[in-house]
Amino acid sequence: MSSIKITSNNPEEGTLKIAFATKDLENIDSHFGSARQFAVYEVSKSCINVCEIKKVIEKDTDKTVALLDDIDIVYFTNVGAIAAAKLINNGIFTIKYKEVVEIETELKKLQEMLNTNPPPFIKKIIEKKAA
Repeated sequence: MSSIKITSNNPEEGTLKIAFATKDLENIDSHFGSARQFAVYEVSKSCINVCEIKKVIEKDTDKTVALLDDIDIVYFTNVGAIAAAKLINNGIFTIKYKEVVEIETELKKLQEMLNTNPPPFIKKIIEKKAA
């Protein structure tokens, strides 16, 4: 597996690690089970950093879930019930969009949420990471 990984030296408290199932690295446009890659970002109140592109080598739900083991939230256009259950059981929150959405738009929305009033599930993720 070849990938470039970028991490910040001092990750800000409350940083979320987000993965997007994407074909073109610009849009959330892939079904979880058929995604060939995930664009991974770190999002905090003050910055958004691209971390890495995680490549899916073989179509195997367990291996794909394991590939995302350090992710807090994963976005996709659809997911099967078994895969969704495996993600949730591994502490990964899932968000499904029926239509294609720009990754940049979603990142900005997430950052705005962090700076205003994050929903309970995001507060829970942040609290869990701080513990």
